[in-house]
This record gives sequence, C-alpha cells and structure tokens, in this order.
Amino acid sequence: MYFFNNIAGGQVLSTSERLLVTNPSTLDMAGEAPKASLEQLDQVIAAATAAFPGWSALSDGERQQYCMKVADKLEAHHEELARILTTEQGKPMGAMGSMFEIGGAIAWTRYTASLEVPVDVLQDDANGRVEMHRKPLGVVGSITPWNWPVLIAIWHIIPAIRTGNTVVCKPSPYTPLSTLRMIELMNEVLPAGVVNSITGGDELGGALSGHAAVQKIVFTGSTATGKKVMRSSSETLKRLTLELGGNDAGIVLPDADPAAIAPGLFWGAFNNNGQTCAALKRLYVHESQYEAVCDALVAFASTVVVGDGFNEKSELGPVQNRMQFDKVNQLVRASIEGGSRVLLGGPVDDSNTLFFPITLIATNNPDDPLVHEEQFGPVLPIIPYSDLDAVVAAANNNDNGLGGSVWTNNLESARAVAGRLECGSVWINKHGAIQPNVPFGGVKCSGIGVEFGQEGLLANTNIQVVFLPASA
Repeated sequence: MYFFNNIAGGQVLSTSERLLVTNPSTLDMAGEAPKASLEQLDQVIAAATAAFPGWSALSDGERQQYCMKVADKLEAHHEELARILTTEQGKPMGAMGSMFEIGGAIAWTRYTASLEVPVDVLQDDANGRVEMHRKPLGVVGSITPWNWPVLIAIWHIIPAIRTGNTVVCKPSPYTPLSTLRMIELMNEVLPAGVVNSITGGDELGGALSGHAAVQKIVFTGSTATGKKVMRSSSETLKRLTLELGGNDAGIVLPDADPAAIAPGLFWGAFNNNGQTCAALKRLYVHESQYEAVCDALVAFASTVVVGDGFNEKSELGPVQNRMQFDKVNQLVRASIEGGSRVLLGGPVDDSNTLFFPITLIATNNPDDPLVHEEQFGPVLPIIPYSDLDAVVAAANNNDNGLGGSVWTNNLESARAVAGRLECGSVWINKHGAIQPNVPFGGVKCSGIGVEFGQEGLLANTNIQVVFLPASA
C-alpha cells in the first residue's frame, strides 16, 4: 500500500483524515491519501502565494533550468511512478500504459521547458518603440482527472511554472497517489512553494476555483464539472483553460481499406481502455464498407489481451471506478434495447469486477444514447451511412467538439471532409495523436482555450504593453 502526503511550501501538510484509494484490478486497497480541510486549502494557497514573488523574479533561463531538473528527477523515478500509477489507475505497465504515460510526462516537461517566453516588438520607428511582454499571473489552480493523472498534471503544472506562476494541484480522489508522489519529487528540485498539492473531497475543487488568491484554473474533466468550475470562477474573473468532454466521430470513406485501417481505428477508440477525452467514440462507415470494417475490427479486437496491469501480456486494464463502469454498462444495455447488434463483448452482470470486455456495437438507431453520449470506456458504436453530407451533419450534431478523424486513401477527400468537421483537432487515418508542440483544445462544450506548444504556454501569462520613446 502507498501512503503519501500533501506538500505546502515544501513541507508535509498533515491531516487527521485519509482517503482510501482502490486498485481497480483487484478491488483491494491501493493506498491512502490525505483528506484535507477547507482551512488547509487556504494554507496551501497561502504557501503558493508566498512563493510567487521570488519565483516570478527569476530569469526566464533560470526557470527553464529548474523545469529541466524536474524532467531529470521524474526520469530517475520512471518505473516507481509507473508502478504507483498502475496500482491505482489499472492501466498496464507496458503497451500504451503506465510506462508510456510517465515517459510522456518526462518528454512533455522537457519540450515545454525548452520553449521561450518572447518579448515582441510591435513598433520601432520615429514615433516610438512598443514592446509586448508576457507576465506571470500568480497562483494557478490545477484540477486533474483520473484517466491520465500524471501526464495531465504535467500538462497543467509545467507551462504554469515555466512562465513564472506557482501552482496548487488537486488530483482526482480516485487516483491521487501517483500525482502526490510526483509533486514530492518536484519539491526535491524546485524552490519551496512553487508546486503544492491538495487532496480531499469534491468541496475542495469548488473552493479552489472560487478562491480570490487564485488567478487561473486549469481543469481537465467532464463538461458538467467544467461548467461548475466556470461558475465558481466567475466572481473573481479568473483566467480559465478547460479541456472538457469529447464524443469524437470518425468517418470512414468508401475508398478506405478495412484491414489496413482496423488497428488504427481500434487503438484510436480503445487506447487507455477508451478512457480518454480525445478517443474515437463513434465510428461512421460508408455502407459499401460497413460489414468489412466491422469484421476487421472484431478480428483485431479479439487478439487484444485485457487483464491486470502487472501481467506483462495485458494490453488493456479495467475501467477505473465503479461509477464509470456502471455508466458504460447502462449505455450498452440501452443501445441493445434500442435494437443494436452486439458484434463483440456486451454488458456485464458481475458486480464484483471492474473489467469490462472490449465491446463493438452495430447500430443504426438515430436516438441511440451510446452514440449521442460520451461513454468513456471500452465500447465503440459503429454506424452505417450512405450520404457524405448527412454523415458530416451527424458528426457535427453533438454538443462536444474535441476531435474527429477521416479514414481514406484520398488525401484531397480527407482535407475536404476535415475542413467541415466542428472540432479542435482532425486526424487523417489515425485518431487521438497529440504532440507537445501542437496546440490542443476543443470547441463548443469541449472546452475553452488550448494547451501545448507556444499557444498553450502563453495561456499562462498576461500581456503587458510597454510604450517607449523613439531612440535618439
């Protein structure tokens, strides 16, 4: 069992109550995390506030070097963090699981650290010189989810501290352990108070996002919770970056090769057991290719091993928590009741497991909740279409707009369809691939703002324009 503490101002913040964390593979205890009070949240925010003047006063190069030290520290503890992550989240150590996630966190840290915070000269002539500077905001609050807990925490924390802010990070109560350990490690190389942690009940999230001393909230999670964060932040007019729900559509055009695209379709949908905001959540296939694509997906999915994350053969693990498991199960049952056909897998009657089988559903029901709602689990509905205009309209007929994909052998056709999709990212012949140098975010109810790259970095700053007299 793992037992970690909150860190405030570089010191352990003791709590009398603890959160119990469950291993979703075994349903045994994974460990304990602190259950902090609202008064302790004030202490953590005060520690971040006190650290801000000194941290923001460092040169850009000094903060860059500190972030590189964080990457080195995480790399030295790569396997340790991965083992904690598998224990509490369930994903396999190998494949695209915990070792992959921690490796991604290290790579993202290094890339973000390498970025520059520019001073842009907007004018320099006989009328004067105008410079645009980027200034840190202050304390940034980070609220992270349970699906990619370490990687998403890095996405929040590193751009914030790289630009001179200090951070208070609240991880999900389902998966707090790996994040708490990561922040302990960060505090071994960063000045005290630059990165702080707080774990506890849901009330802490609302208090953090409404706190007057917090200048920005970065939140990754459901749209419903994102709306609550936005409401609680409104009184203090905080800056916000919200990466919210997705119900990504993929469109297979008639010229695609079913056997060739099946692996990409599968992993686009089932990476991290489908528990990814930008996973492929609904697949539209031209009627001429429909049965062939269904058959190819069933054949490929049947080879994928689902099991305990510490079994080296496992490629997918369990659903992380009971609430999400039950939602996935209910959506599958509702789809079947509406006339859908189970190609593989299906609902689960056993209430003593969080393992859900890889499930492929053939549906042509326009009211199927499995199509219209984000399932966030190892299930993919496959829908036939005949008319391109109609399927583009169907793909866009959703409140979410995070990602989408087009599958074809014709690049010109792919570009044309991609330009019509209402989403923040479009992939051609793949789905869900993200990069630290490419901005990522959604439209409609999938969020506000972007992360990654220069745009994501500068989202952690305010603009200050300086007007200077003309040079002599």
